[in-house]
Amino acid sequence: MRGLNIVLTVPDAERLRGALVLASAQAALGGAASLFLQLDAVALLRAPLSAPRDDAHQAAGLPRLAALVDDAMALGVAIIACQSGLALAGMTAADLPKGVECGGPVGFLSNCGEEARLLIG
Repeated sequence: MRGLNIVLTVPDAERLRGALVLASAQAALGGAASLFLQLDAVALLRAPLSAPRDDAHQAAGLPRLAALVDDAMALGVAIIACQSGLALAGMTAADLPKGVECGGPVGFLSNCGEEARLLIG
């Protein structure tokens, strides 16, 4: 199965939620999946991890954003925070949820593989 790599470029919690769901589905099917949060999107990982529509999602029987992150990583989804994005958000690697890696676009793309799919959102 071709790998799935998703780049999130904007600080939109609902886009992150969608990216996590897609990456988790890929991992659940046995494929490799990674998510790269670039620049301003990194701020979405600030503690406490939450989203404006978490209550609405939970009322509909869906997981909160923090649970989606935990579930994705438990399935083997790699989540990488852009180093420049950390600086823009005034964060350090210690501020990231456990298991989230730091990296840059060159490293992320070099690990994508020739046959992998790349989505940008």
